[in-house]
Amino acid sequence: MTTLYERLGMAALHRLDPETAHDLALKALAAGLVPLPGLVTSDRLATSVAGLALANPVGLAAGFDKNARAIPQLARAGFGFVEVGAATPRPQPGNPKPRLFRLTEDRGVINRFGFNNEGMEAIATRLARDAGRAQVPVGLNLGANKDSADRSGDFATVLARVAPHVAFATVNVSSPNTEKLRDLQGRAALSALLNRVMETRAGLARPLPVFLKIAPDLTGDEVEEIAEVAVATGVDAIIATNTTLARDGLTSAHRGEAGGLSGAPLFEKSTRLLARLSVALDGRLPVIGVGGIATADQAYEKLRAGASAVQMYSALVFGGLSVAAGVVRGLDARLAREGRTVAEVTGTGRGDWL
Repeated sequence: MTTLYERLGMAALHRLDPETAHDLALKALAAGLVPLPGLVTSDRLATSVAGLALANPVGLAAGFDKNARAIPQLARAGFGFVEVGAATPRPQPGNPKPRLFRLTEDRGVINRFGFNNEGMEAIATRLARDAGRAQVPVGLNLGANKDSADRSGDFATVLARVAPHVAFATVNVSSPNTEKLRDLQGRAALSALLNRVMETRAGLARPLPVFLKIAPDLTGDEVEEIAEVAVATGVDAIIATNTTLARDGLTSAHRGEAGGLSGAPLFEKSTRLLARLSVALDGRLPVIGVGGIATADQAYEKLRAGASAVQMYSALVFGGLSVAAGVVRGLDARLAREGRTVAEVTGTGRGDWL
C-alpha cells in the first residue's frame, strides 16, 4: 500500500519532467531515503526459473536502473529478482530529450530512450561491488550500440564482461528505440545472434542462464519461429514482452509520441502473446511475463497465461516503489486462499487468453 509519505513524494515528482523525476527518485533510493520492506516470501511464493531460486516470482524489469546504481536497495524492495540495464559495450547518450512521457489518463508510459547508459565497464564495476551481496538474483539486460557494425558481437562482448557478476543475462532484441534492432527477431538473424551469444557463454567459468526478451508486436507465426529458435539455440527462458508500438484506445495528450508504450494499455496485448508463446513452447522453456502489471490479480493472470515469473516497472511510475511489495503480498494472499503455489498456477488459464 502506498504510504502518505510516498504519495506526497510522487505528487512532487509528477510536477517535474518525467526523466528528471525518475533520476531524482533513483538517487533518493540509492541514498537510502526511501523506506523498504525487505524480502517478501512464503512457501507459496517461492519458485524457480531456469535454475534460479526465487523467493517470490515478481521481479523488476530492466530500464528502471539502467546503470546499476541502486542494486542493494532494489533487492530490499520486495522483488524476488532484479534486472538492471540495458548495457552496451560503449557508453552512449541515447536519443534526444524529451524521450519519456507519462500518459496519466491511460496509466501508461511512452519512452524512446535508445539504450542510454554509461557502458559496460561502469556497470560491471557496480555489479561486481553490489550484485553478489543482494538478497535476490540480479541480472543484466544486454544491448548493442546504436552505431555498431556488429550488433551480435556487442551482445556477446557485454555478456563476457559482466558474466562473473550476474545471476542471469537477457538478450534484448525487442526495444523499438534502436533502429532496426527488432529486425534481429527474424529466424535467420536471431539464430545467428543467439548462437554467437551461446558460444560466448560456453567459454564462461560458470554456467549462466541466458534469457531472450521479445516484442509484443509479433504475429502468431513469428512467435512460433522465435520459440523454435530459442529452444534450438539453448536459451534458458523467454521474457514476454517489451514495449509496444501500438496506440489503440489511448486518450492522453502524449499518445502520439514516438517510442515504446508500456503500462496498463499493454496488459492485454502482452498477456495474449504470452499465452501463445506458452503454447508454442509447450513446456520446453519457461516464460517470464511482463507488461501492464500493477496489481496482484494482474500478476496472477500472467501466471495463469503461462508465466513462471513476472516483472514490473511502469506501475512504479504512478504508485511508487511500494507497489511491488503490495503486488507480492496480494499474490501470496490469493495463493493462500486457493491453497496453491506459484508453480501450480502457471499455465492453468492460458486457454482464456488465446
